[in-house]
Amino acid sequence: MSKIVATLAIQGAAKLYAQAFDSLNKAIKEKGENQKIGFPETAFYLPMANALLGAKVETLKDALPILEHAKSLIKEVPSEKVWLPYLGDALDAGMAALFCEEIIVALRYLYGIDPEKDCVGFCTDSILRQLGIQLVDGRMPGVALILGAAPDNKKAVEIVRQLQEKNILTFVGSSTNGRSIIDQLLEENVEMGWENYIVPYGRDTISSIYVLNFAIRSTLTFGGIKAGQAQKCLAYTRDRVLAFGLALGAVDEYKVATGAGAIAMGFPVIADTDIPEIKASGVTTYEALVKELDYKKIVWRALEVRGIKVKVSNIPVPVAYAAAFEGERVRKEQLHVEFGGKASTAFEFLSTGKADELEDGKIELIGSDIDQLPKGSKSLPLAIIVEVSGRKMQKDFEPILERQIHRFTNYAMGLMHVGQRDMSWVRISNDAFAKGFRLKHLGVIIHAMLHQEYSAIVDKVQVKLYTTQSDVDKLLVHAKKVYEERDERIGEMTDESVDTYYSCLLCQSFAPNHVCVVTPERLGLCGAYSWLDAKASFEITPTGPNQPILKGSTLDKRLGQWENVNEFVKQKSNKSVETVSMYSLMDSPQTSCGCFECILAIIPEANGVMIVNRDYSGLTPSGMSFTTLAGSVGGGVQTPGFLGVGKLYILSKKFIYAEGGLKRLVWMPKELKELLGDKLKKRCQEIGEPDLLDKIADETNATTSDELLSYLAKVGHPALAMDALM
Repeated sequence: MSKIVATLAIQGAAKLYAQAFDSLNKAIKEKGENQKIGFPETAFYLPMANALLGAKVETLKDALPILEHAKSLIKEVPSEKVWLPYLGDALDAGMAALFCEEIIVALRYLYGIDPEKDCVGFCTDSILRQLGIQLVDGRMPGVALILGAAPDNKKAVEIVRQLQEKNILTFVGSSTNGRSIIDQLLEENVEMGWENYIVPYGRDTISSIYVLNFAIRSTLTFGGIKAGQAQKCLAYTRDRVLAFGLALGAVDEYKVATGAGAIAMGFPVIADTDIPEIKASGVTTYEALVKELDYKKIVWRALEVRGIKVKVSNIPVPVAYAAAFEGERVRKEQLHVEFGGKASTAFEFLSTGKADELEDGKIELIGSDIDQLPKGSKSLPLAIIVEVSGRKMQKDFEPILERQIHRFTNYAMGLMHVGQRDMSWVRISNDAFAKGFRLKHLGVIIHAMLHQEYSAIVDKVQVKLYTTQSDVDKLLVHAKKVYEERDERIGEMTDESVDTYYSCLLCQSFAPNHVCVVTPERLGLCGAYSWLDAKASFEITPTGPNQPILKGSTLDKRLGQWENVNEFVKQKSNKSVETVSMYSLMDSPQTSCGCFECILAIIPEANGVMIVNRDYSGLTPSGMSFTTLAGSVGGGVQTPGFLGVGKLYILSKKFIYAEGGLKRLVWMPKELKELLGDKLKKRCQEIGEPDLLDKIADETNATTSDELLSYLAKVGHPALAMDALM
């Protein structure tokens, strides 16, 4: 059986080599060998060649040795008389296919052919990092690559919906007999995009390389593996990137060659046709190539073969419910009713009640439901009042649980929730309404999910929903008072006011040596975990990723070093990091994984630092973009002068305290300035520099080092007069 696979893989790889050879030489003839090539917004050149061969392909000339290496991997087609007890030749041909496909699509970008209509094409480093936290914390348990087309549109929709409901990130593309699953989904009006977990990559099999080099970059971004360490990269993708391929429809040499490359990366392939199967081969965790002809079973078979454990929420609501719908938008033309935003008053409030006064599961609606809207109206006021009780429930946990309402309601297909507190905005679509969704189902979701995710601290959950304006206004007065009290309580907490910090090891599934230490004045670098969040997480799951760290004796107050923190980090980083400074960028800074919201980087000539958020795609005065900088920061290593952080860390009094704090900040994107707004202005006033925000350059003032220095001198930035950073 392996001989059939090897034959098709070798034939496919040979055809891909011929295509890449012709395309590359044509491009060299037309544009010259020094013509720049590459993909947008990545620090990894051509990622497959960079990760596995250590090559930096920047020009057409640089691609020639990659093509020669690919050629060397393509063996002779096995003779009819030869029995192959191994997959070596097929796997080599698969890797050759991937190198050739990468060159082909890079040339397509050069000529403006890719990405094609309705497709994303190359997936940027920024997208990879944005998804990182979801991949490591289990919300997104795996990745599916679909090649081909289902027998009909209905089955295509059924397959992707099954994957969506299980929160699997699904890449769709390729074709069968000229028909692509992309077009099948478009014809059925299935919303696609990153926010829906359904990503169209391209309509031919060659385009699947976009997905595979998305996967290979995780080894360099999160794994701390260096470019060129091929064995380590492939072991990492096999063990940590839980991906699989679904081959729909008849297979040809291109699909087999690409599939062999996927198998070499540790990703099994499941087909819906009667193909020869390849049982456990060592390169994959279980089987390498299997068939499943029953479309009702094919998704579960794929999850089983890849070893993906899915936690499916069985929430009794009349619409599909899964994290895959979290980013769904309900647009005006789809709208049945909305609450909040510019349309009406809406807020949500969670508090602790007395156990003997609460009835678990009780959901009350006071006012009109969404099937009783005033004529011509599409909005109502809304107050979502949640009361919980529990033996381990604490007042500090209230805002943490309250924030989950945003996430829980967004999991429902046809619902959109934006904001929190008294800035919430909820929309319900016509489709959701037609399926029977009513306001009581908001309570059903909140009740079920609080029990499911917070059962360690929550014993009872009761929900009341108000849609009468007078009720909403009255309740909002009390809620606002509590919001202010919460902010004051959290805002007054300092690193000195507690004797315990918390770890976050969520990202160790991707960056094994990374340890995040979360303090009251320094949130997690992903921006998603505060000290209170970590504390709550420990209460909920005592053996989970958030563990208490008793600070112990202070070793260096200025740097932010404590004896027990250093010992904890040393042990949990597999003894790769011995000392960590919580307040320094230059001296033993905290490690980074790859999920950071922002990067801090030293600019020596300006005697200061810059910060860039991952949504900013332009160049910075360091000469590097976010994605290029990120290549030096992630992977669980300490890099003095570079640091991944959460954006709210800028407002902390402990922001690079050892280097002089906020006065060192000389450049940041304008968007980030505006996002932090008045809070950043207030912080500047607190340090005695009320004009500092105007003195911090952004891309409208400077994008090069020379421009930055000129601007800083012109405005008299305080960093220029501070002690030398280096």
